[in-house]
Amino acid sequence: MQKNRVGLIVPSSNTTMETEIPAILAARSEIRPETFTFHSSRMRMKHVTPEELTAMDADSLRCAAELADARVDVMAYACLVAIMSQGTGYHRESQKKLAAVAEEVAGSAIPVVSSAGALVEALQHLQVKKVAVLTPYVKELTATVCEYIEFEGIEVVDSISLEVSDNLAVGRLDPQQLIQLAHQVKTSDADALVLSACVQMPSLAVLDTVQQQFDIPVLSAASATTWRLLKDLGLDPVAPRAGRLLAPAAG
Repeated sequence: MQKNRVGLIVPSSNTTMETEIPAILAARSEIRPETFTFHSSRMRMKHVTPEELTAMDADSLRCAAELADARVDVMAYACLVAIMSQGTGYHRESQKKLAAVAEEVAGSAIPVVSSAGALVEALQHLQVKKVAVLTPYVKELTATVCEYIEFEGIEVVDSISLEVSDNLAVGRLDPQQLIQLAHQVKTSDADALVLSACVQMPSLAVLDTVQQQFDIPVLSAASATTWRLLKDLGLDPVAPRAGRLLAPAAG
């Protein structure tokens, strides 16, 4: 049985990414035989502000070196808005820098995923042209996220911002509220719905429920990151009850 070591670069106040990605991959064990272990390195960040995000991003290289010491098989930079707030297309530069550090430490290449890049790539994989987005961010940061997505050729037709800047508070939001918000955001012209454009805002508990209520794909930053991790590990990107992106029938 193949065991895969997954490294996670996470904000110090993040409590969701190390819950949702393992949960998705644990459910995957129902249909595939591989097993996964998870290993984290943390960057200091308490409030989702441009200043703290920039300082945190600078610390990501240290995290990559630490995870390379553990010889993980793949690593994910699990903070979407930290990447997107650094400028359009920045996930490519970030992934390249992190991969260079990891290879220098480990002596061999380690694939690097970012939640920002994974979300964009997942939308492109689904051939999405227009998307609706839910975020916990203040409106200014949500606008940054929307601009980032649109730079990649995908129109954001509508978005809802919950205006929560305390990252701990984001992790304690009730995912059940997303069911109602999913019907409040305008999706009539959308090809997909991003239920949580934030790896800290919990959504996995209701992702399957919302997907069943919509004809369009429903995904999250966490499900997109998991999809990309599996692809970089050379595994079928499938898992049950995690939205259409990871649906076994689509794998």
